[in-house]
Amino acid sequence: MNGPRMALFPSRRDWEGARADAGLETLAHDDMHAGEIETSVLLHVAPELVRDGYQDADHVTERSDLLVLGMRAYTTSGVIGRPSLGTAEKGKGILDSLARSFARTLEALGAPG
Repeated sequence: MNGPRMALFPSRRDWEGARADAGLETLAHDDMHAGEIETSVLLHVAPELVRDGYQDADHVTERSDLLVLGMRAYTTSGVIGRPSLGTAEKGKGILDSLARSFARTLEALGAPG
């Protein structure tokens, strides 16, 4: 194959694999912003950025008109998910899984290994 190549990463499949590999309890739909996955990654790489009180900040809601009304119509805190389930160990598992997925993506692109 000639010419430049690119990959869009991570894909939905990569995220789903990372969620499963790390043992996350929430589904992506319910864990939209500042929930289990984002809190876990931050607890692993930069715990000082996670605000005290995340353990009691869960907020799960249906958001049928999110694209029209925006997040403020559904949350005053910015949380849509379950940050209380986040752990540094899950964050490490997420990033490890994504690194493995990216290695496969690089191999598919023919990058030297």
